[in-house]
Amino acid sequence: MSSLLVGQKPVFEELQKQSPQIDRVYLAKNKKHIGKILTLCKKKNIPYKFITQEDLNKFFPGNHQGIIARLNLVNFLSVENIFNFTLNSKFPLILALDCVQDPQNVGSIIRTLVALGGGGIILPKDRSAFLGTGVEKSSAGAVFKAKIAKVTNLARTLELGKQYGYHVYATVPRKGENPFVLNLNFPAILVLGNEEKGIRPGVLKRCDTKLTIPMLGKFESLNVSQAGAILMGEFLRQNSFI
Repeated sequence: MSSLLVGQKPVFEELQKQSPQIDRVYLAKNKKHIGKILTLCKKKNIPYKFITQEDLNKFFPGNHQGIIARLNLVNFLSVENIFNFTLNSKFPLILALDCVQDPQNVGSIIRTLVALGGGGIILPKDRSAFLGTGVEKSSAGAVFKAKIAKVTNLARTLELGKQYGYHVYATVPRKGENPFVLNLNFPAILVLGNEEKGIRPGVLKRCDTKLTIPMLGKFESLNVSQAGAILMGEFLRQNSFI
């Protein structure tokens, strides 16, 4: 499946669907006759951006009519669907990736979770890695097997998860609980933060427990996908079905 949809009619028809697979729409500056497309983008809460004709040509050198849509390669589920599914799974763990933007990191995290049998992935709609060919390759295709939801407000979603009975854990570089001596609670949501800034303060406030991987070496922190893999392994070890 191509990750781009080009031209006014194809983009408009995709936007008219109940659940369009469009991640973002790019439009040429000063382009006429795009009112209906903008209206649908706003109605469906799909981001759009005006860019130069030259930049559009970099996306697609052919006749794009000044409009290009970037498509998701996966079908997203509702977060309620993921909450309910995970409650009944053998390994009741959900990962929430707070603005993790590197496709290789996201793909690696998805691959690990799918391999261990975890419940699903929650991503914020803004400032997350695009689930395109980069994530597909780094996940070795696991992205097509994962249950993934995109949400507008991650902080509120974590509060909703608590109503379903989930305990929310945050990964922090220091001053958190040692996950290897702490009794972890299930069902659980594990929040992993941005590669540079970590978890946003508003999201961190919604977390019940902070976890810090003990570091005996000279490095202060791990790559987010490495930290995620270590913590997922510990959650799996402590899960009662083993």
